[in-house]
Amino acid sequence: MYYMYSIRVIRPNDNVFIEKIIKGALEEHNAALPGTAYFDKQLGELSKVYAENGIEYFILEENNKVIGGAGIGKLIGADNSVCELQKIYLSREGRGKGYGQKLLNYCLTFAKDNGYTSCYLETMPELVKGVALYKRLGFKNLEAPLGNTSHHGCNIWMIKEL
Repeated sequence: MYYMYSIRVIRPNDNVFIEKIIKGALEEHNAALPGTAYFDKQLGELSKVYAENGIEYFILEENNKVIGGAGIGKLIGADNSVCELQKIYLSREGRGKGYGQKLLNYCLTFAKDNGYTSCYLETMPELVKGVALYKRLGFKNLEAPLGNTSHHGCNIWMIKEL
């Protein structure tokens, strides 16, 4: 089956939809825990959070419906050459169609085009399909976290050279 999808920059009216997707995915995977994106104070206003230069949050739509998103942000407390892959989530109906890989590749291209030389991420074992995708796309495990993300609920740290 062929699906019509597009990836674009987040708009203010997307905030409510992507917040619901992120929280729903974490609940579904029993990962709605303190120290995860579930409790990020700015979760309902991602369009504002990603409004500065050099960072961006992208929305993936299927047939004009928001079904996922992912962002590239600065990694607080780290070298400016390292960005962070942030809040990559798909709704249940968006999974199993290759969208995670498309969204991730889109983010990595943005990061490279904006001068970053490596991309860092944090995740958890409950998000097993995401971990497998990151490994498939060349992310390598780290022994300890980088920077200061405030996501102390995540215990898998990975990086990829761009």
